[in-house]
Amino acid sequence: MVRLLLKNTYFFSVLIFLSGMISCKSQIKEKNPDSTENSTETIPKKISVGANNTASYLKLLENKNIAVVANQTSVIFKSNKSYTHLVDSLLARGIQIKKVFAPEHGFRGKADAGEHVADGKDAKTGLSIISLHGKSRKPSQEQLEGLDLVVFDIQDVGVRFYTYIATLQYVMEACAEAKIPVLVLDRPNPNGHYIDGPTLEPDHKSFLGLNPIPLVYGMTIGEYAQMINGEGWLKGAVKCDLTVIPLKNYTHASSYKLLIRPSPNLPNDTAINLYSSLGFFEGTPINAGRGTEMQFQVYGAPFFAKSKFTYTPKANFGSKYPKHKDELVNAVDLRDKERLSEVNLKWLIDAYQKTPKTVEFFGPTFTVHAGSKNLQEQLEKGMTQDQIKASWQKDLAAFKKIREKYLIYK
Repeated sequence: MVRLLLKNTYFFSVLIFLSGMISCKSQIKEKNPDSTENSTETIPKKISVGANNTASYLKLLENKNIAVVANQTSVIFKSNKSYTHLVDSLLARGIQIKKVFAPEHGFRGKADAGEHVADGKDAKTGLSIISLHGKSRKPSQEQLEGLDLVVFDIQDVGVRFYTYIATLQYVMEACAEAKIPVLVLDRPNPNGHYIDGPTLEPDHKSFLGLNPIPLVYGMTIGEYAQMINGEGWLKGAVKCDLTVIPLKNYTHASSYKLLIRPSPNLPNDTAINLYSSLGFFEGTPINAGRGTEMQFQVYGAPFFAKSKFTYTPKANFGSKYPKHKDELVNAVDLRDKERLSEVNLKWLIDAYQKTPKTVEFFGPTFTVHAGSKNLQEQLEKGMTQDQIKASWQKDLAAFKKIREKYLIYK
């Protein structure tokens, strides 16, 4: 069963007319396109994340034993751009949180990519923290025992191999088996304005991709939760009792700036936007900025030809063992690139061509990240970006038809 609490997205216009040298009186006035004295400005209402829409969900939590799936992005924003963590806010309101489930990178978001995260206790609240990126990636029935509801609130970035959507699916599956409802507090997708990339093939299913979706799928995490349920992707085709608390004032064309990095190696909006294109390098010997503060905004290797732009990866927050640690990397700087609305393969092709034949370019996880063996074969054949992307179009068209059924926002 899916319940959707949704209000219409709308915009309001504020028209200010300044007149008079003695008195300054504001009036609402139609825009005169030929005038430089009169101005009209259309200002979109601020996007409100699901967690902020407390009136829509607090009643659903009262007098219940709750678990929260959360990390450092699970916050309620205040008007002055400060924020309170969702867990702290709910506890202050008397909500009975019994435990927290933490995804990759941990509850406070400090672990390296792929790093084993152990269970523990939160120092601030004393709550038990159960890792979903340690011994298990799916809550056990024992861990769910005694719970009445599980709240999921994590900022996603809309790229298939970003593991938070896999965590969402395993949580939904475990809760469906235990007959425990799931409440998803929706958040914007910063890459929600386009759909592109190879579609996952069943033979390459992994925690980096569980379902046949494109690399960039153009859905919020709440919409995607509805797709998981509706397409029967939970084990045994069980259905999760799902409620989505939607965003306000959001469309897929909206530009959204993240105030909190969603993981250690996505430090800013540029990195988040380039992630789908540069994430392929995770399965190669190419360094994509890990070990710097330019993660997923640069790429290079010591074996590239000498270049004007270089850097030296060092162990740092979120990357204890970066590729080519302490080596000078000849690199390409992408920090000034405009916002992408596609997966750009030119940089992957460029790196492949620059890599000497004596160096193995395709590592064991390249196909896992791509979700398909085809991309490696296409690069080896010397196919162009246009030729490779043409091979995706049939699958993309089919996905878009399925996606349409689950959209909350246009």
